Amino acid sequence: MIIAHDLGTTGNKASLHHDDGRLVTSVTVPYPAHFAAGGVAEQNPADWWNAVVAATRDLIARTGTAATDIAGLVVSGQMMGAVLLDADGEPARPAIIWADTRAGAQQRELEVAIGAERAYGILGHRLNPTYSVEKIMWVRDNEPDTWTRVRRVCVAKDFIVLRLTGRLATDRSDASGTNAYDQARGTWSDEVLQAARLDPALFPEILESTQIAGTLTDAAAAALGLHTGVRVVMGGGDGPLAAVGSGVVAPEDGAYVCLGTSSWISFAADAPLHDPAMRTFTFDNVVPGSFVPTATMQAGGASVQWIAEALSPDPAHPETSRLTAEASVDVDTDDLYFLPYLLGERSPMWDPDARGVFLGLARHHGRAHLVRAVLEGTAFNLLSCIQAFRESGAVIDRIDAVGGGAQSDVYLSVLADVWGVPVRRRTIVEEANSLGAAVTAAVGLGLTDFSAARALSEVTAEFTPDAGRHAVYTERHARFVDAYTALAPWFAGRPR
Repeated sequence: MIIAHDLGTTGNKASLHHDDGRLVTSVTVPYPAHFAAGGVAEQNPADWWNAVVAATRDLIARTGTAATDIAGLVVSGQMMGAVLLDADGEPARPAIIWADTRAGAQQRELEVAIGAERAYGILGHRLNPTYSVEKIMWVRDNEPDTWTRVRRVCVAKDFIVLRLTGRLATDRSDASGTNAYDQARGTWSDEVLQAARLDPALFPEILESTQIAGTLTDAAAAALGLHTGVRVVMGGGDGPLAAVGSGVVAPEDGAYVCLGTSSWISFAADAPLHDPAMRTFTFDNVVPGSFVPTATMQAGGASVQWIAEALSPDPAHPETSRLTAEASVDVDTDDLYFLPYLLGERSPMWDPDARGVFLGLARHHGRAHLVRAVLEGTAFNLLSCIQAFRESGAVIDRIDAVGGGAQSDVYLSVLADVWGVPVRRRTIVEEANSLGAAVTAAVGLGLTDFSAARALSEVTAEFTPDAGRHAVYTERHARFVDAYTALAPWFAGRPR
């Protein structure tokens, strides 16, 4: 059997799978994230490890699985962060996660040295404070005492693999999300690292996602309650692994949306897709030789979670499902808009200064209107992403939904009406990332191939767009875009 861990922003979703990838059961162990003014977003890597240990032991105990039956373990992780390690392989400071936007000066330094378009051509991504290299530069420039202790750098999944096996490595999918990876050459970019004034020796070796990184160390096996013969497959970033977990392993499989803390639209492709306006980007896929063009918004599910926390009697236990259900199709927001930029924004405008805004509030608006506006606002932003893909030649005529938000009928109906294409819920939504990781592990262990993913998660519901509502939403989307355009100078002028 295989255990898969998915290190998200709010917790570790761990799952137990048969050796062909079929899901047995899953468990989530939450952990905190620290958000603060100035774009701060950090986590303690020890919390990730403790969650991996607790979830592994829980899976074994609740299923009665013998430890000797576990043949492989694999990790999916949040991308684009920075874990800075000292000489002993321990974190020199808290991890800076994907949502952190402090590194604006470092982004500008790279743009001057390389040029924005030249960098996009090398990386398949824009230069932006949300990426690993800019975060690493920020620590060097702002925390010199910490920097003197830094010997290696990695991302979340790599830190866990290091704790499991004693080997520091990464895979191509996560490497492609660092802003340090030459996508054409498949290696760390000498040009970018020279411009960043970073030693290439800081960065880990790059493996295929399906490669076996090693077996459990004695210490890791004892902590997890497993045996040292368990093979650890390298795994990958949560975005590309969500594609596999959605059954999207080749171009003919279409597009999917992941409705997690951040939310993204993506699909499989045989080559990187470079948008002339640099609104979208491309990760290397966990499927060797394949790519996943992607458009990610910073605060998709995070916006829904925020409004639920704000409107619930106990913010620690937000009534997300009930509040979302109240925001049904019968709720007319009456030209109320929400700009879902609580964490700045990546696709499509790449503006770390953007902030969340309600526009058009009136006295009669209540909580159902506010929640509905948040759902519509995230849908509008993702529609801009879909339009960017179409303008680059991509065909998107249906979208499969995974992630926690995909459990809501109301949310999927909003998405279908705004986008004007059918939106389909799959059997496995919250475990899509770990399912993709489990399939990747099964491939690495020689037990199956990636095509098996198509049969492991089936379509269970389809939400067809209403033509009348889509026509109204098309007009409202234009006003949504105008609202951001009008406010962008105000965002940029906020006091720092």
